[in-house]
Amino acid sequence: MTTGTLLAIAVKPTSHQPMIDLSEGVVTLDEGLTGDARGRTRGRQITIVAREAWAEACHALGTEVPWTARRANLLVEGFNFENTEGRILQVGPVRLEITGETLPCARMDEAHPGLRQALGPQWRGGVTTKVVSAGTISPGDSVTWDPQART
Repeated sequence: MTTGTLLAIAVKPTSHQPMIDLSEGVVTLDEGLTGDARGRTRGRQITIVAREAWAEACHALGTEVPWTARRANLLVEGFNFENTEGRILQVGPVRLEITGETLPCARMDEAHPGLRQALGPQWRGGVTTKVVSAGTISPGDSVTWDPQART
């Protein structure tokens, strides 16, 4: 069983605003991550990027770019999300179903030229999720695959 760690949490109050780092996040079935503009979007309530995939993208660019440039909600360590649609991820007390790959958009190249292409291979851009069970999460929380769900 893969075990990792939640490293950081961030929200974007509206579409084109900067990301705001949080010391904890309240996750609900209706709103996703409270305070995030996309939390009510079915199938895309919370987005997650893996630190390892982000590091690979930065290496491809030849520079360090802050993870919040990805505009994902959660930064986790210890996971490869490629082809994980349908799996359930347990983040602290919260369960999230992976609904698909977060496809890099043109906004990535606004953050740093070439970032969109660097995020393209092997789901480096992360995953979209829907909330299966709610709770409060904090950096340092354990992250695991739900063994009861599809593998």
